Amino acid sequence: MMTNNDNNTVTRRFVQRLGEALAEALTGAAGIPWKLAILESFDAAAQSGSPVIFSLTFEGMLRGVFFIEFRDPQVKVLADAIRGHGLQSFDDEDGEPLRTAISTAMTRFCSSLFAEYGTVTGKVERVANPAIKDLLAIPLAAQGGNSSPMPLMLYLDSKLIESISSWPVTKAAAEPEGVQFDPVNLNLVLDVELSMSLRFGVRRLPLREVLELASGSVVELDCQVDDPVELLLDGRVIARGEAVIVDGNYGLRVTEITEPIASNFVR
Repeated sequence: MMTNNDNNTVTRRFVQRLGEALAEALTGAAGIPWKLAILESFDAAAQSGSPVIFSLTFEGMLRGVFFIEFRDPQVKVLADAIRGHGLQSFDDEDGEPLRTAISTAMTRFCSSLFAEYGTVTGKVERVANPAIKDLLAIPLAAQGGNSSPMPLMLYLDSKLIESISSWPVTKAAAEPEGVQFDPVNLNLVLDVELSMSLRFGVRRLPLREVLELASGSVVELDCQVDDPVELLLDGRVIARGEAVIVDGNYGLRVTEITEPIASNFVR
């Protein structure tokens, strides 16, 4: 039987994983590293600007609705970063780059849930004046590069909370602990070699600057020297860690696994 503390733990883990997917999508769209973290407290009344809210609707083995609330100054900052140039004024179309980034994050996030929940699909829409007053509110802080943290609010409806809290318990009772795929089938391909790569950072450049690159050119990456290095498999971040030297070669000391690695092979 799952307690309230267990419910809270599962819900926070779910939110954290969605935040990681959104940060990864924003990083890819804007060309600078983004991070999202759960806040323990947040003064919503201190926020300025009109709310800009997106709904994330889950279907399949998870059902329910998740809302992300930004403010229009924040959406302008994000749209500036994604488009690579400043906006003179804010209008409804400026939310489209952010909606696209959230949709990308939603697709990746739903794929990452397969091993734990089964098939899950999601749809992202911008909504006006949703009924969020009585929903569970979780504050987040989003930060891109060296900019100041940007507070935003997440809201989960009771149907989604019940779904994410009860399904793993039901599944765990039906399956041996830790078994989320068929090990016999996976054993058939364990000797297949895969190409993996390390990503130290990214940089978004206009075509003009790319054409000007020559021997001796320096491309500055949009990350700090102490930021974690990312390990990619088929373009997906599967782990993060610290760069090390092993017998004169670069290596990676893994400090974080972003999701169960086996889930990449059962989708």
